[in-house]
Amino acid sequence: MDTLHFLANGFEIAFQWQNLVFAFIGVLIGTAVGVLPGIGPMSGVALLIPVTATITSGLSPEAAATSSIILLAGVYYGAMYGGSTTSILINTPGESSSVVTTLDGYQMARQGRAGPALAIAAIGSFVAGLIALLGLILLAEPLSNVALSFGPAEYFSLMLLGLCAVSGLAGKSMTKALIMTVFGLLLATIGMDNVSGIARFTYNIPVLYSGLEFLTIAVGLFALGEVFKTILEKDSDDDGPTKVGKVLPTKQDLKDSAAPILRGSFLGFFIGVLPGAGATLASFFSYLTEKRISKNPEKFGKGAIEGVAAPESANNAASGGAMIPLLTLGIPGSGTTAILMGALIMYNIQPGPLLFEDHPEVAWGLIASMLIGNMMLLILNLPLVKVFAKIIETPKRFLLPIIIAISFFGVYAVQYTEFDLLLLVGCGVAGYFLTKNDFPVAPLVLALVLGPMIENNMRRALTTSNGDFSIFVTKPLSLAFLIVAALWMIIPLVLKMRGRNVIINEEE
Repeated sequence: MDTLHFLANGFEIAFQWQNLVFAFIGVLIGTAVGVLPGIGPMSGVALLIPVTATITSGLSPEAAATSSIILLAGVYYGAMYGGSTTSILINTPGESSSVVTTLDGYQMARQGRAGPALAIAAIGSFVAGLIALLGLILLAEPLSNVALSFGPAEYFSLMLLGLCAVSGLAGKSMTKALIMTVFGLLLATIGMDNVSGIARFTYNIPVLYSGLEFLTIAVGLFALGEVFKTILEKDSDDDGPTKVGKVLPTKQDLKDSAAPILRGSFLGFFIGVLPGAGATLASFFSYLTEKRISKNPEKFGKGAIEGVAAPESANNAASGGAMIPLLTLGIPGSGTTAILMGALIMYNIQPGPLLFEDHPEVAWGLIASMLIGNMMLLILNLPLVKVFAKIIETPKRFLLPIIIAISFFGVYAVQYTEFDLLLLVGCGVAGYFLTKNDFPVAPLVLALVLGPMIENNMRRALTTSNGDFSIFVTKPLSLAFLIVAALWMIIPLVLKMRGRNVIINEEE
């Protein structure tokens, strides 16, 4: 009953007119931040902290903290909503967790089904937001204790499982997917070593000391790769604009998406609770899960609506799950939640076990505002589906320069270097040739994200065990993840060999 009482008080705070305005402004800015590649939720939240401090200066410290965190959190989960738009329409991921949405979302857009893809992304995000909110209310304390039991060994094995699961994005050849995964890991090692401070694979080029920017490579491979494909391969359907069919999803679309949305929401929420795992890993895992359990896995990558519903639900649920370690333990699970934590501390409010006791209006006001913000996002986004879908009808001669401009602007806004613009073009050329020769680029992107996490957690684990590698198999959770990772690789190979032997026997 105490929980319901506190939640009711939270809604009372969230429904104050200024907090409703802050929530709306937050989700509106967040949607724009998600649409524009390069800005991302972390940059968006960081840029708005001084703005919110100025706007709320006339309020009491407690009210100012509540209003500010409501706006900043709105930017966070609003960006997860907006990231799907350009991924679906122009194959340009707005931020890292939207990369996997391009695989089927863009194919749906090319088939004239941009409207249903955008609508399902919005509906899935809304449902995920509700499930994450319920989980936040009911499971905050027990799940925070589970998250604490994850040490470096467990995180290493979880990330390794993520890489092995990439074989699910293999397309026609698992070997090619593994080659791309290893190549992504190699690219992730470029830069200064975090532990020793030694430069690796930089060849005395100063711009490489900070490593390769994920966004540059992702946008180059996906967005510019598609641009080069359109320019160099004059397909018959490229002569005119792609037509938009029905804007709203059909009953069959809703039926096909219902289970993936629920599975993606729960999976994304639980992954989001783990500090460091984040929305990117959640979206990849949910997509791979749907492909693995599907009766027709071959339709994934060709415009399967499940391939949009699952990852879009997962990345939104992960943003809600990430609030649990932040609010209950004072542990930020990602760069964005670290900035949110900094914003709270700026108002002399310390996230952690005492937050719900010392500042219940801040904690419960934020939780209640997340429900209101998600409803605002649905109301805001569904009417815009028709408007967004019309973008795909733009003739290619006008659309391609827009894609190039957005890509260059997004990359330059993050890095401010000519090197990254050259790298962007290089990745675009590489993306075209890799895709043309059936080398999947998604495994490379995921390996680039997970590579530093895998290395850091492996080193931390080995430091605690004095260099003893058995720590990865003596920890039960770590061992379980490694076994699942091994099975994920071995079972498809065994099935493939068995199928080949059956064919040979039939021919004999």
